Amino acid sequence: MCTAVTYKTKDFYFGRTLDYEFSYHEQVTITPRNYPLRYRHTDGADNHFAFVGMAYIVDNYPLYYDATNEKGLSMAGLNFVGNAHYNEPVQNSINVASFELIPWVLSQCSCTEQARALLQKTNIVITAFSEQLQPSPLHWIIADRDCTITVEPMADGLKIYDNPVGVLTNNPPFNEQLTNLNNYMALSNKEPKNTFSKALSLYPYSRGMGALGLPGDLSSQSRFVRAAFTRLNSVSGDSEGESVNQFFHILGSVEQQRGCCDVGNNEFEITIYTSCCNADKGIYYYTTYVNQAVTAVDMHRENLSSADLIPYPLLKHEQITWQN
Repeated sequence: MCTAVTYKTKDFYFGRTLDYEFSYHEQVTITPRNYPLRYRHTDGADNHFAFVGMAYIVDNYPLYYDATNEKGLSMAGLNFVGNAHYNEPVQNSINVASFELIPWVLSQCSCTEQARALLQKTNIVITAFSEQLQPSPLHWIIADRDCTITVEPMADGLKIYDNPVGVLTNNPPFNEQLTNLNNYMALSNKEPKNTFSKALSLYPYSRGMGALGLPGDLSSQSRFVRAAFTRLNSVSGDSEGESVNQFFHILGSVEQQRGCCDVGNNEFEITIYTSCCNADKGIYYYTTYVNQAVTAVDMHRENLSSADLIPYPLLKHEQITWQN
């Protein structure tokens, strides 16, 4: 499935993995300020904040997986199968389809608290993009450098949680993920002490034994624990290179390799891409499964007053630097 995390050094970083068995030919996409945003049930906008992220472009419309706007607000949608619930459109309400939610928020909100206030007035509806592209069951992580929230559309209403760990995966619902962390409170990045029994002379025979019990499987609940432990214990310098490098290492802790998650029909879930956006500078970095070299797109090097989408096809061939 997927994992999203936040990270802060001198600048603020936001990104995710996309784990699936096939690609929709997504591209890094800049939506400039004058690209006309049109919504199915509510008024559109001809002028708005610009944003950059990963999107599948269909009929000149960007279906965003994750994005960051020019104010530093970031948002990503992750699978939430079996729990996501979308409503029918309601008269005299702000009805927004799930596929429109990232542009809806990032086009007009400059911080997480503005996004929270907007979503509390928004009815997320079940309208499909097309017959071929039915609504994906999603929940979302929204973050700026000061605050992170999780947004979950449930059958009993829209839930908006403060997210103190800066991590989101898939199921179960976020409040259950947080409760589950209590099972791992004894984990540490330090060398463990013998609390088993004073009658036994027990000792650590390897480095890293403070993290014994950290789950290593690919389930969404285990990835949540592993990503949270890795992120919350991460240490790096605050230069751009050190920060971006560390961010990719954090998400590398939950990367999925071909063959380890068999979904049938000789298909395997893999980490199709990993992203890291410097939300303060608007630089979107990514790697793909077949190209682990980091590639960057700087939204501010483009004409953000344009009215046309600016797409960048992913570089999908391995780039190897030869030293001899």
